Amino acid sequence: MPPLPVLMGQLLLGLINGAFYAVLSLGLALIFGLLNIINFAHGAQYMMGAFVAWLLLTVTGIGFWPALLISPIVIGLFGMAVERTMLRRLAKLDPLYGLLLTFGLALVIEGLFRQQYGVSGQPYQVPSALQGGINLGFMFLPIYRGFVVIASLVICLGTWLAIDKTKLGALLRAATENPSLVRAFGVNVPLMITATYGFGAALAGIAGVLAAPVYAVNPLMGSNIIIIVFAVVVIGGMGSILGSVLTGFGLGLVEGLTKVFYPEASSTVIFVIMAIVLLVKPAGLFGKAS
Repeated sequence: MPPLPVLMGQLLLGLINGAFYAVLSLGLALIFGLLNIINFAHGAQYMMGAFVAWLLLTVTGIGFWPALLISPIVIGLFGMAVERTMLRRLAKLDPLYGLLLTFGLALVIEGLFRQQYGVSGQPYQVPSALQGGINLGFMFLPIYRGFVVIASLVICLGTWLAIDKTKLGALLRAATENPSLVRAFGVNVPLMITATYGFGAALAGIAGVLAAPVYAVNPLMGSNIIIIVFAVVVIGGMGSILGSVLTGFGLGLVEGLTKVFYPEASSTVIFVIMAIVLLVKPAGLFGKAS
């Protein structure tokens, strides 16, 4: 049995990773569940969110707190432009075409950033108000990492409530199932679809800002995490918003525990769990069989 500080430290690390898995998988599940788009550009949008925050700080001197608002707006507008100019043209085709388009877009975005900034990480300082840590006796808790977990929970809970418990969320769900009927009530369905994709991209952007002080800001940060996030979405159930959030945090903790008891398997444990879940319940833990 490892010492308690080591165990708790790895659990905290797993919870941090799980927070990013949850927010990113939430955006993926939202876009797939409401728009039926497999958004492979989500990792690139996450990376862009971190770079927008870094550029705001290094070029204009704008710090973390304004960037937490500005970056998601920028990435959300970028996502809306992608939906209006590219994805809308594929709306009536097989979802595979959307996957191929977003995969190619992700490669283009990553290539442009690699050419401009290289692959070495760019440091981003923790905001002064969140520096330092708290000694809990059995472990030392960095304040910023605790903030990331709490902020992720608030974002995930707020998004789930907005989609599942509000009139706007009901209209979004109805528009995906019967757009003609919703349009008959005077609702601008194409605008709703564009805004939904933009909101999903904005979630990736805000995750990128939160990740900037934790990980080095670099063009590969999106491609390093997106495959894991897709696995989280598949395990939780494609299109299940609540399932993606719960699975993201849960798998982060499992990954942290694996690093303590069997480090060699920490990079593959999520994919082993995905294989088992798909064998037992192909629709995912919280998904509904079609």
